[in-house]
Order: sequence, then structure tokens, then C-alpha cells
Amino acid sequence: MKTVVLFLVVVFVVAAAAAAARTLAATPSTTIDITHRLIARRLPNYGSPRGIPPFIVPQTSINSGDAFNSFNFTLNTHWGTHVDAPGHFNQTLLDLGYDVDHLDVTTLRGPCLVVDIPRDKNITEQVMRELDIPRGVKRVLFKTLNTDRRLMHQAEFDGSYTAFTTTGARYLVDNTDIKLVGIDYLSIGIGVQDEVIGVHLTLLNMKDIIPVEGLNLDDVVPGIYTVRCHPLRFPGFDGSPARCILQTLGSSARWLSPTGSLVILFFHLIVYFCLLS
Repeated sequence: MKTVVLFLVVVFVVAAAAAAARTLAATPSTTIDITHRLIARRLPNYGSPRGIPPFIVPQTSINSGDAFNSFNFTLNTHWGTHVDAPGHFNQTLLDLGYDVDHLDVTTLRGPCLVVDIPRDKNITEQVMRELDIPRGVKRVLFKTLNTDRRLMHQAEFDGSYTAFTTTGARYLVDNTDIKLVGIDYLSIGIGVQDEVIGVHLTLLNMKDIIPVEGLNLDDVVPGIYTVRCHPLRFPGFDGSPARCILQTLGSSARWLSPTGSLVILFFHLIVYFCLLS
């Protein structure tokens, strides 16, 4: 009787594992582009009522009789979705080589947490305490009222945007392991001069914290993702526009095929039977 019951349990466990494996293996991975398109007079430009200016000039054109198309462009390092290097607010660090070319690319990709910020608050010390982001989390994107207000979709700069205060930035530095800090408007620091400077210096002077600003979080719900941000390699530059992508964790289960799951399960069953014998 004991053998029959054990056999039925084994059959049930195998069937359940196979079903779970099929479900996990079939879970699609969703890719979300969280980069804003760089379009003149459509994206905001810090401090400007007119948005980013025209920046593209054709160099050659098939329509003009040339054999190929090519363009020249002039970009500010902090237009659209972009990253800041430590030298952005500190000339000494920039002179020492803390530029966008030397950012740690391992910080710019990996597991990422997206969190919602209370819609009536900036990211203060108190807000950071309430979020209670655990140690070990290295990448966090902060979704704020900026997204609800669609500020990145308005050409005119809006100085009432939501962002970090200096106390919030200091709490992040002292009480978390966060190295990539993302925000859904043009600045990681609130729109008061002393605070803008204070927040940036608090984060960037650590040399290993990378702010990512101007993110498009319209279609992103709070949760755990994989993030990839790819700034251009500009030696001596204090920042760079970047292409940033989020990917849901469905892909992390794709390796778990039914066959692979059953092999692992049977291995454990063999060990189990050996222990019983």
C-alpha cells in the first residue's frame, strides 16, 4: 500500500511539474522601449519655452542626386532620454576622466525595480523611507506625477516637475545600494537651483551612481524588470543621449523547458528513493 501511494504521489508531482514548466516556458517576454524620440520642438529642453531646437542637417541626399543619404546633427548631451556622468556638475571629476565614456556598463544593464511615487510628493527622505527599498537592489526607476502630467510630451519646460530633494538623494546614498537612478523628466533634482545642484552633487560625487533622466514610463507598471541603457561613448563628455529598454521577466523562465524540468525532477526523485532505501 505504501508503495502504491508513493507511486501516485510521484505521478502527481511529475504531472504538476510538467504543466508548470509548460506554462513558464510559454510565458512571453515583453520589451518596452522607455526612450523618448528626439524630435525638435516636441521634446522639452531644460529651461526653454520652445523645446529642443532643430538639430539635423542633411549632408548628402538621394533626392538631391547623391548616391546615399547622410546627416549631420548637433545634440546637447542632456536632451531627451539621457544619462549623466560624474563630471556633469564637477569639473575636477570630469578632468580626472569621470566622463560618459568611462561609465560602468554593468550598472547600465541588469535587474531593475520600477516604483510608484505618491502623486503629491517629491522624492524626499520621508518618501524614500516609506518606499523601504531593500539593500541589494541596484537599479531603480522612479515613476512620478511627471508621467501622469505627460511633461516629456510638452515642448515647454515645466519647472514644477517632480524629482529628488537633496534629503532624498542623501538617504539614497546612505541607506541603499542603488547605482542606477531613473526619473521620468529632465532632471533628477527638483526645479529649485540649490536643490538641482545639491541632488546632482550628492549622487554624482559618489562616482558610481548613474542618473538616467527623461525616461518614458507611460506604459510601465511598477514591478521587476531587466533594464538596458546604452549611451554613446563620448570621451570627455558629461553625459549622453541613451537608448533605454525594459524587459519583463517572462524571458527569465524560457530556459525552463518541460524536458529540462523533468530531468531535474527525476534527479531529485532518485535522490529521494535512495534516501528511502
